[in-house]
Amino acid sequence: TALGQQLRALFCALPPGESSFRTVEEVPDYVEKSIPFFITFIGLEFAVSWIQKRKLPGRINDGISSLSLGILSRLPDVLFRSIELISYIYVWNNCRLFELPWDSPWTWYLTLLGVDFAYYCFHRMSHEVNILWAAHQVHHSSEDYNLFTALRQSVVQKYTSWMFNLPMALFIPPSVFAVHLQFNLLYQFWIHTEVITKLGPLEWILNTPSHHRVHHGRNPYCIDKNYGGTLIIWDRIFGTFEAEDAKVVYGLTHPVNSFDPIMLQLRPLAHIWNTFWATPGFCNKLSVIFKGPGWGPGKPRLGLPEEIPVITGKEVPFNPYVPAYINSYALVHFAVIVDLYTELLASVSVLSQGTVLLRIGFIILSLVSFGLLMENKSKAGILEIIRCLVFIGVYKLGYFRSQFSFLGYAYEV
Repeated sequence: TALGQQLRALFCALPPGESSFRTVEEVPDYVEKSIPFFITFIGLEFAVSWIQKRKLPGRINDGISSLSLGILSRLPDVLFRSIELISYIYVWNNCRLFELPWDSPWTWYLTLLGVDFAYYCFHRMSHEVNILWAAHQVHHSSEDYNLFTALRQSVVQKYTSWMFNLPMALFIPPSVFAVHLQFNLLYQFWIHTEVITKLGPLEWILNTPSHHRVHHGRNPYCIDKNYGGTLIIWDRIFGTFEAEDAKVVYGLTHPVNSFDPIMLQLRPLAHIWNTFWATPGFCNKLSVIFKGPGWGPGKPRLGLPEEIPVITGKEVPFNPYVPAYINSYALVHFAVIVDLYTELLASVSVLSQGTVLLRIGFIILSLVSFGLLMENKSKAGILEIIRCLVFIGVYKLGYFRSQFSFLGYAYEV
């Protein structure tokens, strides 16, 4: 894909003539090819934020946490094909009613609307159904709002989102769907920023940084608003739109207060499990799972608005003190893990299953260790020593390799 095309893909600005393909196999991996742009835009966000406010747009601990959750969410794709595409192709092959032409601009634009509407429905359900919220809340757990936050994703969310796309498989070719599935995801990267204020008339149609800041807020006026992916028209139609007003305070109404990626993924599920068994009555137990996260016996489906914690403006993000040398250490070692992760993606097709599982296990161990270091936990040092000893052992045995020769030399040292 040409550089200019890839950049325009980030903004869903590639016209049908440049992004229509006959088969799924011909569709580029726009997400993987966008990684250099992710890095560039994060650097630009830091520079602009410093110029505008004389401060950086985030914190080291929260940034590492967001990137860790992003890596963790992508690890299942190393082992399995995307369930979203597998399920879609199955319905297309076995149940389609008719076939729209893959090279028609009308099909392209219809798919743009269809994928975005399906995302709106899924996203809204993910806030209004407790078991779905338990997965989606990972994305909202950051108390910062920057481009790192866009990469903070759930491991399990993709295993519930796929069903919302299946109606399109009755008539829209998989190749067109595969393009827009990526475009919808990529568009939502750049709207996670505070350095862009308003975009004029585009605010009426498109999801913008201003609209999405509201969605990530825990202010009472922000709760359950602005679900759109690329377009904001669905929120305006269905009454879930809210314009940015008072200063937004980001994060969950009841913060998890952790940088451990496994804790962030599993704690909400554990809470549902405990609440399920503590709630009397079979119907109430089902309501714990399928009604809103604020529901309780005798309450409306989505809970009581007055129970949403009031924002005072004095909220302090979870930010345990960590010495500067620990932050520097974590940054360097996190960079090593990013190198191992990208090398795994590049070589997975030629590795044995045992080697792939070993690398995935070590990456998960490392991400947990970094999270505990950022929390300054007493046992973090012991876990980190164990992790480093494991790294030395498996590297000497030849199970780890770097894409860059100078890093290979550094690992040897």
